[in-house]
Amino acid sequence: MKNTALTSTHEALGAKMVPFAGYNMPVSYEGVNSEHETVRNSVGVFDVSHMGEFLISGPSALDLIQKVSSNDASKLTVGKAQYSCLPNENGGIVDDLIIYKIKEEQYLLVVNASNIQKDWNHISKYNTQFNADMKDLSEGYSLLAIQGPKAVEAMQSITSVDLSAIKFYNFVVADFAGIEHVIISATGYTGSGGFEIYCKNEEVQQVWDKVFEAGADFGIKPIGLAARDTLRLEMGYCLYGNDINDSTSPFEAGLGWVTKFTKEFVNSEALAKEKAHGAERKLVAFELDDRGIPRQDYDIVDGQGKKIGNVTSGTMSPMLGKGIGLGYVPTIFSEVGSKIRIQIRKNAVPATVVKLPFYKPK
Repeated sequence: MKNTALTSTHEALGAKMVPFAGYNMPVSYEGVNSEHETVRNSVGVFDVSHMGEFLISGPSALDLIQKVSSNDASKLTVGKAQYSCLPNENGGIVDDLIIYKIKEEQYLLVVNASNIQKDWNHISKYNTQFNADMKDLSEGYSLLAIQGPKAVEAMQSITSVDLSAIKFYNFVVADFAGIEHVIISATGYTGSGGFEIYCKNEEVQQVWDKVFEAGADFGIKPIGLAARDTLRLEMGYCLYGNDINDSTSPFEAGLGWVTKFTKEFVNSEALAKEKAHGAERKLVAFELDDRGIPRQDYDIVDGQGKKIGNVTSGTMSPMLGKGIGLGYVPTIFSEVGSKIRIQIRKNAVPATVVKLPFYKPK
C-alpha cells in the first residue's frame, strides 16, 4: 500500500484511512455530510495525490494525444485544460482524463489512480508510431483540490496571481504558498468551484500548512474521499469503474460532447457509426420518489418488475435529502420524466429520470 506525502498529516488529524487504488487514503475526518456541506458552503481541501500525471513532450506530442484521446486537443492553447477520454479498440473507455497544455509541444495528462499503469501501457502502445517523449511523473507529484465557493477569497493572500481571473478549465503556473512554480488550475470534481494545485511531493506539506493558515477565517476543513464521491454524484460527474469502464461507450455514457470526429482517433470509425445509429442504452440520472438509498449494482426494473438495467452510482444526497443515482437503461427509458424502479432488497422503489445536475450550487 502506497502513502501520499501527507499520510502522516491525515492520521494526525484523525482521518479514517482506507485502501483506495493502491494508496492509503483519508475517506473521512468528521463525517461525510458535514464535509460535503463544508465544500458546498465554504471551502474544503482534498488530498488527491494518488492521481496519475504523464508529461508528453516533443514535436509529435499533439499527434499522439490526438490519436489516443476522443476530444480535439488541437483546440488547446497554453494555459487551457480539456476533459477527454481514452477510447479502447472495442467501443469502451480506457479512462477519462484532463489534458493540460503546459507550453508549445508539452502536455500534462492527469489520469485516474487505479488506471495509471493501464493508461501508460495503452498510450505507449500507440506512441511507437509517434515517438513522443513520455514521462510518468505520478510518483513525484502531489495534488490538492481546494474546493468551494470561498476558495478564491480564502486563497488570494498566498499567491500573487489574481485567482478570480482564472476561468474554469484554465490554469497558470505561478507562485503559491511560498512555492515558485505551482500549477493553479480552475478545475475540480465537486461543482462548487475552486482550484486544483499540482506541486512536488517535497513541497506539498508547506502548501497544505499555508492553505489552512490562509483559510482559517473562512472555515476551511480537510475533506475525505467519501464526500468527494457524494459531491461529484450530485453533479452527475462520471466515476471510472462505476459509471464508465472498458465496456461502456462514450455515447452510452453521455460523453458525446468530448468525442470529436474532426480527427481520426482510436476506434473513431466504429464510434462514428454508433453516433449515427444511436446508442441502444444510456446512462441516466434518477431521483427516488420514495424513501431509500440506491447503491451500485442494484437492479433497475420496469413497472412489471422486469430487470432493464443496473445502478452504477447511488447515494443519499446531502443537499437534497433524497436518494439519487446514475445507471444504464435501454434508450426508450432514458427520456427525462421516464418512470423506472430501483430494486432495494424486496422493494421496487419508484424513481424518475431527471436532468443533471441533481443539485445546482449557488
